[in-house]
Amino acid sequence: MGTAQVASLLVSVLAGTMVIFLRLRASNRPTNLRKIMIPPLGMSTGFMMFVAPDTRIPWSWAGIAFLVGAVLFSFPLIRTTQLEIRNEVVYMKRSKAFLWIIIGMLLVRVLLHDWVERYITVVQSAGIFFILAFGMILVWRIAMLRAFLSLTGSKAAAGGSGADNG
Repeated sequence: MGTAQVASLLVSVLAGTMVIFLRLRASNRPTNLRKIMIPPLGMSTGFMMFVAPDTRIPWSWAGIAFLVGAVLFSFPLIRTTQLEIRNEVVYMKRSKAFLWIIIGMLLVRVLLHDWVERYITVVQSAGIFFILAFGMILVWRIAMLRAFLSLTGSKAAAGGSGADNG
C-alpha cells in the first residue's frame, strides 16, 4: 500500500470519526433549517476538485456514485434520524443504531476504496467517494428538512429555527 493510499485511508477514518462525534454532540443542541442545510451546501464546494484534470471521471461513474450514495447509503441514516420537539425547539433524537451504521458504512467505504484503487488513480477514487458521500448527505438532509417542516409546520419555514421568534 502506497503513501497516497495510507493517507486516503487515514483521512477516511478521521472523517468517519468526526461524523460520529458531531452527531453525538448534535443531539444535545437544538436544530434549525440552517443547521440541516449547511452541510450539503458547504460540502458542495468540494466539487471544485474536478477543476484539476487528474480528478476527472466519466459522467456515468459520477452518476452511479451519486445514486449509490443517494439510494443505498442515505437510507440507514434517514431511518435512524428522528426529530422531536422539546421546550418548543427541535432536537435530533440520539439513536444507538446510528453509531453502528456510521461505523459499518465507514468499513464498507474503506474496503471499497481499496478495491476501487486497484483500477483507477487515488485522486479519481477520491472524486468517486466524494460524489457518493455528497449523494448520501444531500438526500439524508433533504429527508431531515422534510421531517423538520412537517414537525414544525409553516411557522418554521417563515422563521427558520422552529423556535418562537417573538
